[in-house]
Amino acid sequence: MTLAFSNGKGVIGTVDAQDAFEPERIVVTGGCGFIGSSFVHHVVRERPGVHVTVLDKLTYAGNPDNIAGLPSDRVELVVGDICDAALVDRLVSGTDAVVHYAAESHNDNSIADPSPFLKTNVEGTYTLIEACRKHGARYHHVSTDEVYGDLALDDPAKFTEETPYHPSSPYSSTKASSDMLVRAWTRTYGLRATISNCSNNYGPYQHVEKFIPRQITNIIDGVRPKLYGKGENVRDWIHTEDHSSAVWDILTKGRMGETYLIGADGEKDNITVLRMILEAMGRDPEDFDWVADRPGHDRRYAIDSTKLQRELGWRPAHTDFAEGLKQTIDWYVANESWWRPAKEATEARYKAQGQ
Repeated sequence: MTLAFSNGKGVIGTVDAQDAFEPERIVVTGGCGFIGSSFVHHVVRERPGVHVTVLDKLTYAGNPDNIAGLPSDRVELVVGDICDAALVDRLVSGTDAVVHYAAESHNDNSIADPSPFLKTNVEGTYTLIEACRKHGARYHHVSTDEVYGDLALDDPAKFTEETPYHPSSPYSSTKASSDMLVRAWTRTYGLRATISNCSNNYGPYQHVEKFIPRQITNIIDGVRPKLYGKGENVRDWIHTEDHSSAVWDILTKGRMGETYLIGADGEKDNITVLRMILEAMGRDPEDFDWVADRPGHDRRYAIDSTKLQRELGWRPAHTDFAEGLKQTIDWYVANESWWRPAKEATEARYKAQGQ
């Protein structure tokens, strides 16, 4: 099979299936986090010949239960910091590829204290790409659409790979910085790397500080959900399993030095999503409280994943957001023992921030 890629004015090249990269051993940073653990499960399920080493610091957002039950002969957990150069060097020396998910990622936390974001997202990325450069390992960098800033609510445009960077929070600015490091190392040192920028993920195992699981777990607890501002902010939702399949395709078939945007045409404003959650859980869709908007709250994100779909043949499988949301709600209802330990501390942080 031959995959064609184009610059929008016609086919300019092809990627042959026999040229696809087929790693046998990979390191997944942040593999005990939400989207990182989803990727680990995807690889174990879909690629039986691949061994995964998970490197995770196990901060509040990392939970080893997220990968519990996976076969020990195929998945190894190493508890450590991506800023630990000696540890990273040792792990990368024995691998074919690094898939970098580890990040401080919560906007509210970045506004309250940016320092961990600079440490993990910038210095951690530097440590990883230096090790990959030294040992010749393939590197895939998982980023966010928030590096592009935001779009007007009435703007029909979407983010593309050519959209200029315009980050608006400490979190997104550190992710933008890490993207630029990867691009510089690719051009200057020949790092074999790709980058993906993805829209908002949802699904099982997402930390209760995030929008969808916080609303679900508040409703379970009999607490009225809270909504920032007027609820008009738009997010482009993608199921985490679709994100995982896209990252694998980019890792194995993507062109070196290229960036691919991952999205599933899932634009919804926050008030619509909250009302869908309330109705799905048998509550009045207006049964929530308004709270003051957070500083610099981005208005709208929207991803154009044409390049990814055209060049690599990727397609999202979870295209019914209502059904995916229902399955996610059902998972949180059935897995209270997973999220309960983090709930109290999370709400205490929000309360201290006035939210």
